[in-house]
Amino acid sequence: FLMSIVDPGNIECDLQSGALAGFKLLWVVLFSTTVGLLLQSLAARLGVVTGLHLAEVCHRQYPKVPRILLWLMVELAIIGVDMQEVIGSAIAINLLSGGRIPLWGGVLITIADTLIFLFLDKYGLRKLEAFFGFLITIMALTFGYEYVTVKPSQAQVLQGMFLPSCSGCRTPQIIQAVAIVGAVITPHNIYLHSALVKSRQVDRANKQEVREANKYFFIDSCIALFVSFIINIFVISVFAEAFFEKTNQQVVAVCKNSSSAHTHLFPDDNSTLTVDIYKGGVVLGCYFGPAALYIWAVGILAAGQSSTMTGTYSGQFVMEGFLNLKWSRFARVSLTRSIAIIPALLIAVFQDVEHLTGMNDFLNVLQSLQCPFLFMNRLDYSTNNCVDSFDRGWRILGGIVVLVVCSINMFFVVVYVQGLGHVALYVVAAVVSVAYLSFLFYLGWQCFIALGMSFLDCGHTVSISKVLLTKETTSGCTK
Repeated sequence: FLMSIVDPGNIECDLQSGALAGFKLLWVVLFSTTVGLLLQSLAARLGVVTGLHLAEVCHRQYPKVPRILLWLMVELAIIGVDMQEVIGSAIAINLLSGGRIPLWGGVLITIADTLIFLFLDKYGLRKLEAFFGFLITIMALTFGYEYVTVKPSQAQVLQGMFLPSCSGCRTPQIIQAVAIVGAVITPHNIYLHSALVKSRQVDRANKQEVREANKYFFIDSCIALFVSFIINIFVISVFAEAFFEKTNQQVVAVCKNSSSAHTHLFPDDNSTLTVDIYKGGVVLGCYFGPAALYIWAVGILAAGQSSTMTGTYSGQFVMEGFLNLKWSRFARVSLTRSIAIIPALLIAVFQDVEHLTGMNDFLNVLQSLQCPFLFMNRLDYSTNNCVDSFDRGWRILGGIVVLVVCSINMFFVVVYVQGLGHVALYVVAAVVSVAYLSFLFYLGWQCFIALGMSFLDCGHTVSISKVLLTKETTSGCTK
């Protein structure tokens, strides 16, 4: 449950998907959850079989420069998720207090929750897992309440989930689809899962016990990701049913009739309604009563708190693995939380809530763009024949996932760059894209070598017998 958290950035991505595209992007959530299950299963098996987590394996496999680059990308993702937790918690506190606690006050309060989780951590991982299960239960109940209250069309929910299409989608909808992939999969949690399985006692010399552990970790992942999938479906469906193609004028009229104090948030015109986690709660309150607003805020607060400690754990394992550098959890969380709080605090003090929540969109897309790097090095290590549970089917499936997600991201980059409208920005985007693709090419090259194409290694061509010999050596765990 620690690795299947639904953070505030995920929630904002969901509600914007529903408001912008209706039920059309539900299939993207299903696809992303399935890919997440594949990656979580691979991560758990890696930890069980090798006794090493993914960052430790990266440290052994890659030269210094690509290893440092991968580490920086994971750190960037962790800091981004921490910023989303800060933003979400600050907004939830502001809504629950009726605006009495300003956004900057909510940002400062998030410092305290870190200390609380560090205190809980002293009682052991099992206690912390139970607490996270409690937070996820709160999210399921609160967002489930919104779902039952709004009563979305079940036929449209099923159609959007199982019939992939996006007719009439433009750049905003495409950005939301890409953001869903990053928000649901959450790359740094894959590193976390490969490390968490090491907390269970498994006799790695006993193949039967390893297979049994892999089976139950897979069941565990299925249950946890199914719960997070249901939460995502709840949020998207609520906003798709209630607010898709609504205009600001319609919302203003309803909010005035309900005597809402937040009517000023929406311009009184016929432009299409745009929502975020703050406005989303306000609109729910206008349409379905104050209870819907406060229950929404409780769910957002639970989502924010659930992502706090996962970032801390992930950051510690990643730093120890990639750099072989050991920090205490307190020092680790102090660093990431400081970096996350500073920009959020500045925006909360000098800008408005729209700028604060607007950061979530950028952070979700940033995480999605990092997914291919994770997929490639994950597939690289999982295809080692020492891990007896990875057959050719896993390799082919993993390769297809890599190609699909890379294609999605490249399509997004092209669409996004076309909308910049400035020569200087085109140049910057081109340079970043070349660097991005070059690193992907390097990881892809390493991945193909791991898949058995050893003639790509150092530019030497080898015979088929040598390739087979390499595979046999690998299967004996002597490589």
